[in-house]
Amino acid sequence: MNIGMLWFDNDQKTDLASKIKRAADYYEKKYGVRPDVCFVHPSMMSEETLQRNGIIIKTNRRILPNHFWLGVQDQSVKSLSSLSG
Repeated sequence: MNIGMLWFDNDQKTDLASKIKRAADYYEKKYGVRPDVCFVHPSMMSEETLQRNGIIIKTNRRILPNHFWLGVQDQSVKSLSSLSG
């Protein structure tokens, strides 16, 4: 993913999946396409990669806590993912 949308959500009462869904819904409304990848800070997840509601959630130390970088994976990355899984 080269281009994405940065989303901030520090609501302590909402779980990670709900925060990502809220951000993905906004992304889809704004850009007309559903995001399929989201990067978060490692402190926000116990696993390195998850998948929820069709969105791959990955950790990246460059993303600040409570921030979400959403977008659409590059086609070449999607092709490699389908070969390995």
